[in-house]
Amino acid sequence: MTGVHSLLPEGQPGLLVSPVFGAEPYRGVEDLPAYLAVGGYAPLTMRDRLLDRIHAVGLRGRGGAGFATAVKLRAVRDAPGRAVVVANGEEGEPGSVKDRWLLRHRPHLILDGLWLAAAMTGAERGFVYLSDARAEQAVRHALTERPTGLSVDVVRTDPAYVAGEETAVVRRIEGGPALPTAKPPRPFEAGIGGAPTLVANVETLARIAVMRACPDAAAAVAGAHLVTVSGSGGSTAALAEVPVGTHLKVLADLCGHGRAGAVLLGGLFGGLHGAGWSDLRLDHDRLRAAGGALGCGALHFLLPEDCPVAVATEAAGYLAAQSARQCGVCISGTGALAGTLAAMARGEADDAATDRLRRWSRELPGRGACGLLDAAARVVSTLLAHFPGRIAAHREATCPTCADPAPHDGRRFAVPVP
Repeated sequence: MTGVHSLLPEGQPGLLVSPVFGAEPYRGVEDLPAYLAVGGYAPLTMRDRLLDRIHAVGLRGRGGAGFATAVKLRAVRDAPGRAVVVANGEEGEPGSVKDRWLLRHRPHLILDGLWLAAAMTGAERGFVYLSDARAEQAVRHALTERPTGLSVDVVRTDPAYVAGEETAVVRRIEGGPALPTAKPPRPFEAGIGGAPTLVANVETLARIAVMRACPDAAAAVAGAHLVTVSGSGGSTAALAEVPVGTHLKVLADLCGHGRAGAVLLGGLFGGLHGAGWSDLRLDHDRLRAAGGALGCGALHFLLPEDCPVAVATEAAGYLAAQSARQCGVCISGTGALAGTLAAMARGEADDAATDRLRRWSRELPGRGACGLLDAAARVVSTLLAHFPGRIAAHREATCPTCADPAPHDGRRFAVPVP
């Protein structure tokens, strides 16, 4: 059963709750009168003050990398040329639903954030980039309700793991395929039409809009995260908004995964974590120190009887299948990782397979045009670090869980949008 939950303290503004409707999660589509009633689209009289506030509270991007939002805004603002702003709602991670939920249910919040980003950077043109049909319908309707003064186009793409990478976004908006390009330049230097371009995740923009409406709560708004929680079989999944520092065990218990023995963090980007996962906290820096990553905030819990080798094999196979096939190192690297894991799952790996996987997971990160290769390498490195006993067991006997070939379509991690 998929649900929507808020773990925010009572009275704290959030993306899943609205003062108009009390503390209940937002389940309808927010129309213009409802959004105006909570302070939406208020005039921005001092753009630098809002930018300074974003810097002061340390708002980070919610697309996966967690980059400082104020730094990105200032880079676009200060670059030569008329800036362009993009609301990036293409969720490449199969286990994440937060962006589509926001686009479907709170499109005005995102458009307001896009307008504020345009005001802070001096942009006169904006785009909403997405792949979900219902989200597109909601955004287009919201644009007919409230023209913001910013020229906004909606661009729809086909869903793919790499389609939301910022250079892929620019390439698709310009009429090309949604595939990453080599960097530099990055979009903030030269993006759409050669102009400095801000590509911001839709949750990031939504948080900017809430911070503008509720300045006294800016720090709490910047610290909260939308997370997608799922687990074995896809039977229990939820979208939740939680304060920074929340224990993963709290989320697991809330969403019906209290028996979990391990967790896959950040969609497919944060790696597998076994014993001690319940002590981890929802925080970029703490998860990085633990060898993981928060990524897009997707958490997939494994039961004690689940096989982590099977999960890693399916994740690596999916990433190999989703490769843009533009970088030779990505094609060969993801293929080698996925193929070796598949052989290990079948009990057919040779004695040197573990050493090869360990070497590749050290050498491959940072060598592709996007983060896909890094994600595959982290899945492997964390499997090796946290589950050496389970790996050894696959060399000694056939694993019944791994008997069937792992599908490469990401179905294990897919979550329906609530």
